[in-house]
Amino acid sequence: MAGPRVIFHMDMDAFYASVEQRDRPEWRGRPVIVGGMPESRGVVCAASYEARRFGVRSAMPSVTAGRLCPEGVFVRPRMDVYRAESAAIMELVRGFAGEAVEQVSVDEAYLEVTEQVGGEGGHDEMIRRAVPMAEAIKAAVRRERGLAATIGVGPNKLTAKIASSSFKPDGLTVVLESGKAAFLRPLPAGAIHGVGKVTEAALARAGLTTVGDIQDCQDDLRAYVGSWWGELRRMAFGEDDRPLDFSDDIRSVSSENTFARDTADRAVLRGCLREQAEEIAGRLQRHRLAAVTVQVKVRYSDFTTLTRQVSMEEALEDAASIYRLSCWLLGRHRLVARPLRLIGVGVTGLRAVTMRQMVLPFMETRR
Repeated sequence: MAGPRVIFHMDMDAFYASVEQRDRPEWRGRPVIVGGMPESRGVVCAASYEARRFGVRSAMPSVTAGRLCPEGVFVRPRMDVYRAESAAIMELVRGFAGEAVEQVSVDEAYLEVTEQVGGEGGHDEMIRRAVPMAEAIKAAVRRERGLAATIGVGPNKLTAKIASSSFKPDGLTVVLESGKAAFLRPLPAGAIHGVGKVTEAALARAGLTTVGDIQDCQDDLRAYVGSWWGELRRMAFGEDDRPLDFSDDIRSVSSENTFARDTADRAVLRGCLREQAEEIAGRLQRHRLAAVTVQVKVRYSDFTTLTRQVSMEEALEDAASIYRLSCWLLGRHRLVARPLRLIGVGVTGLRAVTMRQMVLPFMETRR
């Protein structure tokens, strides 16, 4: 859409764990950890804010989570329940934004509300007029679904996403068009859409650690970040013309290996998984993406093929996490009960690399 725009980014707060706390009121206020049991070889899929205060995070081994949070309530994931809840929430928000909703994952979406607020009075005034709608969406989700949502309001997807990440849980943060460069200036370079760990490290080598450093830099740094340098500087000033994506295409990245001879050698299989994880992580980083779901695929000598997967609430992009989850899936489901003809790793549920959560200045915040 040409001209001034108003975008919401809605992110459900600790979604899996919050659904469990809603359905089991006795767990409210307690550290809830969704995933494997602490005495098992499981992994953490999601953690409530109470559990996160103990250092519990997605993709962490459950035994580690149990050691960090011995009083935690461990519950196995109910993915069908979470998907049904997500569908109900998205239907609710479409009552406000119409069909202009880009669902990024089970608990996250962008909403375009430009038409609803109208174009009179300038861009900042349009954004301000949208705030009551954001408040109404939060109230409706709370009233009808019993859950808390955080919403960022801004002139584009970049600013709305960072705004929603800045004040959680149950937050509402507003970034005006006139203040977007100042809003971004003090943030780490990794706050910008698409700046993952590799790019952030390259920028640091060039002496650029904050968005303000990028704004002030007049040098050509294509030697550090390639041809993306021009786009990176635009985003550092809050310029982002990406439209909402309404396609339903399932995007994935995968890597497979067929062995010359069937093998059940654990060292060989682990080495293969490690190389595949590194290849996938490299592709994710080049495209500035992260993944919610990790999948392993095996094929036996009789061509029987099995796949198993695990989904995290927080997306991941690094090879170590992909490798660790792949090994866990292989062991958890005893997929090497006989020699393998093929082994593969894949990731799905792709989303743009996101910033680490932090409290930001230069913005309007509301409860």
